[in-house]
Amino acid sequence: MNIIARLVIIAAFASAAISAAAQEGKPWIHDPSTIMECDGKYYTFGTGGGGLISEDGWIWYGGAVRPGGGAAPDALKIGDRYLIAYSSTGGGLGGGHAGRILTMWNRTLDPESPDFGYTEPIEVAYSEVDEDCDAIDAGLFMDPVTGRLWCTYGTYFGFIRIVELDPRSGARVEGNEPVDIAIDCEATTIIWRNGWYYLLGTHGTCCDGVNSTYNIVAGRSRNVTGPYVDNCGRDMLAGGGKMVIDAEDRLFGAGHFGRYVEDDGVEKMSLHFEADLDRSGRSVLAIRPLLWVNDWPVGGSLFEEGTYEISSVRRGYALELAVDFVRMAVERQPFFRIYPEEPVKSLDVQKLEDVLSTWPEGETGVRIGDWMNRPHQRWMISAVPEAGGYPGGPYFKISIEGTGRVLAAAEGAELIVLPEFTGAPEQLWRIEQLTDGTYRIMPKSIPDCSEPYVLVSIADSTPTLARYDFSSDNCKWILKRKAACL
Repeated sequence: MNIIARLVIIAAFASAAISAAAQEGKPWIHDPSTIMECDGKYYTFGTGGGGLISEDGWIWYGGAVRPGGGAAPDALKIGDRYLIAYSSTGGGLGGGHAGRILTMWNRTLDPESPDFGYTEPIEVAYSEVDEDCDAIDAGLFMDPVTGRLWCTYGTYFGFIRIVELDPRSGARVEGNEPVDIAIDCEATTIIWRNGWYYLLGTHGTCCDGVNSTYNIVAGRSRNVTGPYVDNCGRDMLAGGGKMVIDAEDRLFGAGHFGRYVEDDGVEKMSLHFEADLDRSGRSVLAIRPLLWVNDWPVGGSLFEEGTYEISSVRRGYALELAVDFVRMAVERQPFFRIYPEEPVKSLDVQKLEDVLSTWPEGETGVRIGDWMNRPHQRWMISAVPEAGGYPGGPYFKISIEGTGRVLAAAEGAELIVLPEFTGAPEQLWRIEQLTDGTYRIMPKSIPDCSEPYVLVSIADSTPTLARYDFSSDNCKWILKRKAACL
């Protein structure tokens, strides 16, 4: 296993050190659809009709409109239109397994737009009262290889099935018969990556608040209609499925996967947690980084505030304040002698007060150098809640630990450290975990520059701002959490 894969696993599963939360605002929702962007806003729909809207992808409020009620919708943009699929009854509601999957179109998701208006719903699948499948929990998938449109559906009460739809009308392809592809899961959807089709489904018990055991699992196949098998070769028709994400410390019942690809190597997953202990146990929307380990999806964690070493993947050197190196006043122990029998003592690391007087006042440059755990290399990263955010995170302030000195974007797309934080957009940073477990660090704004530049290492010791390129290690950073040292 390479070093990046190890970093991914550490980042994804060291949940005890992660401060997790749902989205901000009023993100109350159950069974959220895949997040759609429309005219600069973000939308997701839920069970019961309606849904959430966000201006930035971080702070969410009610207001999305979806007629028809029913349960567990999904959304997909095809051309310049949005296809919505949802279910009417099903899920064992009313004592039987009878249900219907319906689709409808809209040219916009903005209910205030003059172009807003849904078409009449079309039935594309159904189930009978005593059938071994429930027509509920629709998941839409447009195959990027063939251009064919598919819909998965079903619950724990029987099989998960897939049918083909017409991408022009949203109707079921005439003569197409459903195919059984999984059991023991629900809320399924399909995504495609690197020649594999992945079936993601929600396993466990639903709709029981803090006692819901919902978790998201995956299998993969070379064919859209299966067979889908997990990492151990177990068919999802036999109950297989590799864990993608489950409960967190104060969030329970992870379900209803949706994939949001923001950029090359920047992927997010949406879901709901059935109960958030910090929000009266309500069901809430959540967005997490979507990582890929050995071609398997892994749910990442929200970035945690704290003190960090920020190292470039290019060489492994650390971002630092451009100040003179101050030697530690510690007696060197000769390595060529046998030490006498004397007590061994613990020595302190270099403290901020040992070097602060040697630093220049005012604006300071930034460079990259060997990590020595010195004060000029220790960065405190803290959220700025009032500044809003982006899908999956708030904006952050990056400052030298124990000081007011903050990292900022400067004219000419350069970097500088300013003596104090003012909240200006060039002092705000988005920190996003990439699919390989490393991070992209990006300023909210750059003076006199409209390009979406990111923090890069253009040489071993030279950081700057430039275009993002996922294939280049220059754009990637490793963030290593450190114990506070003030």
